[in-house]
Amino acid sequence: MALPAAAAAAYQSIANIGGASASAASAATPGANFSDFLSGAIKDSINTIGQGEQAATQQVSGKANIVDVVNTVNAAELTLDTVVAVRDKVVQAYQSILNMPI
Repeated sequence: MALPAAAAAAYQSIANIGGASASAASAATPGANFSDFLSGAIKDSINTIGQGEQAATQQVSGKANIVDVVNTVNAAELTLDTVVAVRDKVVQAYQSILNMPI
């Protein structure tokens, strides 16, 4: 079953969103907060998806290597899957808060 492999790939892409230097810097910075982390992760996701689109466009025009295009588009797809999974968890958490009795 491909689910464990997909989960491992999603965890790896999350680990790579901020990069090693950014995560070390945010851990050392006492003023860093969740909103800064979240906005940085969203910007990195947008950049990754944009790189996938650019690689696909270059391949259509015959200017890119097919292996690089496949790797870039695969990274964009994993990023999109991760973003959708995080969105689903946020919606689920919001719905569970709405269902809590007052």
